Amino acid sequence: MKIILDLLLLLLIIIYSYLESLVKVFIPRRRKSVAGEIVLITGAGHGIGRQTAYEFAKRKSRLVLWDINKHGVEETAAECQKLGATTHVFVVDCSNREEIYRSVNQVKKEVGDVTIVVNNAGAIYPADLLSTKDEEITKTFEVNILGHFWITKALLPSMIRRNHGHIVTVASVCGHGVIPYLIPYCSSKFAAVGFHRALTSELEALGKTGIKTSCLCPVFVNTGFTKNPSTRIWPVLETDEVVRSLIDGILTNKKMIFVPSYINFSLTIERFLPERALAAINHVQDIQFEAVIGHKIKMK
Repeated sequence: MKIILDLLLLLLIIIYSYLESLVKVFIPRRRKSVAGEIVLITGAGHGIGRQTAYEFAKRKSRLVLWDINKHGVEETAAECQKLGATTHVFVVDCSNREEIYRSVNQVKKEVGDVTIVVNNAGAIYPADLLSTKDEEITKTFEVNILGHFWITKALLPSMIRRNHGHIVTVASVCGHGVIPYLIPYCSSKFAAVGFHRALTSELEALGKTGIKTSCLCPVFVNTGFTKNPSTRIWPVLETDEVVRSLIDGILTNKKMIFVPSYINFSLTIERFLPERALAAINHVQDIQFEAVIGHKIKMK
């Protein structure tokens, strides 16, 4: 009898959740303030990380900027200071666990407890599997997912004590679907999406509802890391467009941020399609970019 009551309650919750989501489509979500929050952004010397830093600077956050590129991250910091933000620059290799832990301790001493972290640093090596060097595979996973573990483990205790914080995972649409010649990258982004979902679930289980999580999943972004990307269906996004969606998602505590938003619908539909239909979709998409194939650079 109890299981029947539980199932009926579950059905009511599902119906209520759908109705609530429908209402929220027409009612603007309330945006939180990030003024005074200590925001750590990895990969802040370029692309999405740099633009994200600018947006937080405009909102009067205190910035902790990490990047392996000293010149790039200092340029970002200088522009953020012009926008009126207090900035702290650290040159950090996000593939190095000891360096991450050491840098987090330094941040705590010099700046304070980080309340928002944007795990943005990334690595990508477009190539077929046999042309991908072992060290490139290792580096991809060290930066794209293992670094998220080390950074989050180091910052989470202070967030848990206060029951306050926001952990942002920058993943990719490649964390939901695959693209040839990006096997390590896709695999690492699947792991990043899984990390976000599992972390979200664990924080809920712990009752730490004041710690929010978001995961950014854009299609190709014109940051220069992937050379000459093109596709018939998906747009190649500009960095500012992606960051606008990211900031909006953070301020409204959105858990999964797809850019463009219709990608979510497309991925849902694809789950119900047979393999032949998926192959036809991939053919129509005609995704191309420069990749090393057979040790030669080709457009694929």
